[in-house]
Amino acid sequence: MSGVGIGTPYDEARTRKVNAEAEIAELELAKIRGELVVAEDVVKAWEDVLGALKAKLMAIPTKGAPVVATESEAGKCQEILEDLIREALEELSNYDPSVSAVTATVESPQEGDDSPKTPAKAKRRGVGRPRKAAGLSE
Repeated sequence: MSGVGIGTPYDEARTRKVNAEAEIAELELAKIRGELVVAEDVVKAWEDVLGALKAKLMAIPTKGAPVVATESEAGKCQEILEDLIREALEELSNYDPSVSAVTATVESPQEGDDSPKTPAKAKRRGVGRPRKAAGLSE
C-alpha cells in the first residue's frame, strides 16, 4: 500500500503547519483591524510619553522659581506651583506620541508674523587679515 497513513509523523507535522498558518492569519487580521498592536510600538509610545512627562516636570522649577521667589506667603507659592503643574498636565493631556519630538519643537511662523520665511543669503567674503601678495620682488 502506498501513500501516507493517518497518524504518521508527516500527517502530524502537516496538521501543526496548517494550524500555525491559521493562527498567523488570525493575528494578521486582528492587526489590520486595529485589535492587535506590536509590543515594540507600545514600548516606543510609552517611552515618548514618559520622556515628555519628564521634560514637563523638569521645566516646572525653571518656570516657577522666578515667580515664587517674589512671593512671601506660603499659600501664594503653593498656588503658583499648582498652576504650573496643572499647565504641564494640560499640555501632556494633548500629547500625541505619533508626532516626533523633532517636529513638535519646530515652530511654524504664525499669521502676521514679520519674521522672514527663508533665511538670508550668506555673504561670501573672506574674514581675517588679507593674504600677503605672492612673489614680491626685492
